[in-house]
Amino acid sequence: MSGCGCIVCVRSNNIRRIVCSTVDHWYHAMGQTRSRLTPEEISELRSTTYFSERELQQWYKGFVRDCPSGNLSQKEFRNIYQQFFPSGDASKFADLVFNEFDSNKDGAIEFKEFIAALSVISRGSLEEKLTWSFRLYDLDKDGKITRQELLSIMEAIYTMVGHAVRLPYDEKTPEQRVDQIFYMMDKNHDDLLTLEEFKDGSKQDPSVVQALSLYDGLM
Repeated sequence: MSGCGCIVCVRSNNIRRIVCSTVDHWYHAMGQTRSRLTPEEISELRSTTYFSERELQQWYKGFVRDCPSGNLSQKEFRNIYQQFFPSGDASKFADLVFNEFDSNKDGAIEFKEFIAALSVISRGSLEEKLTWSFRLYDLDKDGKITRQELLSIMEAIYTMVGHAVRLPYDEKTPEQRVDQIFYMMDKNHDDLLTLEEFKDGSKQDPSVVQALSLYDGLM
């Protein structure tokens, strides 16, 4: 399993299809359903994402057309992931990603939350993508990744991919992968990864940078 194993390192085509599949599931329209975003909404989203007005309107139009009531639930999010990883169990990893997308922690992903995350994943700088990935790994949000947190992520990934990926001999288990990552990134050997250690270590691994760059032309 090359790269850091995070959401941004899942194969580009799978992510592309997962993102497109979500169009059928969400935008929570307030009041009467509209076919276009208001100028105020456009202004806000333009200031917080890398999408143009035209792109935002296209996404919005698709969401309203396909799902006028709109919120993407945790169960629906799991089902989307499971479609693309049928040989494994994607529920645990999907839940971890769902929690990162659901910024207001109300148990559903709204249009604004999803488009904000998609903006970083698809068009953010390398620094922004790595920061997003770090937040995903930092389960208790204390600014550091522990071995146990990273192991939880790796276990979820290995369970998700099942037997669909042929792994190198020294990466056969989640524990081996965690040991590799800490050996490469934990420069002060305190069994904790800071954001800077995570960024520096990821940049030294060409497979991580390559995987992250696949999203630059997603939209």
